[in-house]
Amino acid sequence: MIRFNENYAKLKASYLFADIAKRVTAFTQANPQANVIRLGIGDVTEPLPPACIEALHAGADEMGRRETFKGYGPEQGYAFLREAIALHDFQARGCPIEPDEIFISDGSKCDCGNIQEIFAHDIRLAIPDPVYPVYVDTNVMAGRTGANIDGRYEGITYLDSTAANGYVPAIPSTPADLIYLCFPNNPTGAVATRAQLAAWVAYAKRHKSIILFDAAYEAFIRNPEIPHSIYEIEGARDVAIEFRSFSKTAGFTGTRCAFIVIPKTLAAHDSLGRATPVHSLWMRRHTTKFNGVSYPVQKAAAAIYTDAGRQQTRALTDFYLGNAKLIREAMARLGLPCVGGDNSPYIWVNTGRDSWEFFDLLLHQAQVVCTPGAGFGKCGEGHVRISSFNSRENVVTALDRIAAALK
Repeated sequence: MIRFNENYAKLKASYLFADIAKRVTAFTQANPQANVIRLGIGDVTEPLPPACIEALHAGADEMGRRETFKGYGPEQGYAFLREAIALHDFQARGCPIEPDEIFISDGSKCDCGNIQEIFAHDIRLAIPDPVYPVYVDTNVMAGRTGANIDGRYEGITYLDSTAANGYVPAIPSTPADLIYLCFPNNPTGAVATRAQLAAWVAYAKRHKSIILFDAAYEAFIRNPEIPHSIYEIEGARDVAIEFRSFSKTAGFTGTRCAFIVIPKTLAAHDSLGRATPVHSLWMRRHTTKFNGVSYPVQKAAAAIYTDAGRQQTRALTDFYLGNAKLIREAMARLGLPCVGGDNSPYIWVNTGRDSWEFFDLLLHQAQVVCTPGAGFGKCGEGHVRISSFNSRENVVTALDRIAAALK
């Protein structure tokens, strides 16, 4: 008889955002007249930058002419996009990253989930709490954890991120092989300083570990002292993989384009301690299981790096940060402590009560959707994440409703 992967049985019944969608659907069906404003999931609302639209159309036009038609492209991505990324996102910041160390994909969520597949089954994990659920769930699916006991899986070193440490986890006292870090952080919006990242790089070097650094929200960093890439830290090439996405940078959530950076100097080891470049392992996996991002979409992504594209994407992230500033100020007026929103599109609010209870209160009394912190881990209890991804009009209306509901 066919058997299923029983590690899936360890997972919660459904994904956090599926639970949210279920509750919102039930509410809207019962209240069809309600005008629900969604400040929950990190989905953008504003149109793609004009430079990207122009390039997307041009790419589609090329596909309609025999002399410029493209069939299968390189699985790793077209050279024009990889070269633009290497130059503008890394080399311009002093990071020694080459185009052939960049792999284009259809989303950082996919990359974060897929990358763990190339590592051994019995590695030791260190994962922050609260955290983007994909980091934990994909390792559970792979069989690297034990049972979920009191909200945490056996076999994971949880890195508590709380108000006491500024929501930046401390270096653990025990060794870990695979370390997940996300800055600017999802869900808390916290950022890590150069010194904090340097401490993680030193830890990884000491234990021959690998850091998976999710920098999907780096475009929102405005503090010049905060690193945009872990490769700004000396030695990080030898211990870190970085994930980037165009989803929030340029509104590609529905267009789908991202990339992963794997330096050629990064190595993992076999059971005898022999080193193998992770770059070659991922190359084998990527070219076997992925056929590449479409040519028009890669053309649109490359347009981000033109003068017009850079100005337009900056204006787009500035717009969402403007929303975030309004949310932070509104929470302060309501006496609710919060972080994030200044170098991140997310505001992490300490509600002082059960996070799902607060979620339901806002949904039913204000018709506003947020994300309950408990869905991101034990340390998320008592918090909610509010997203700045919406129109200015909707954000202002939502904040007025929230203020009325909480009074």
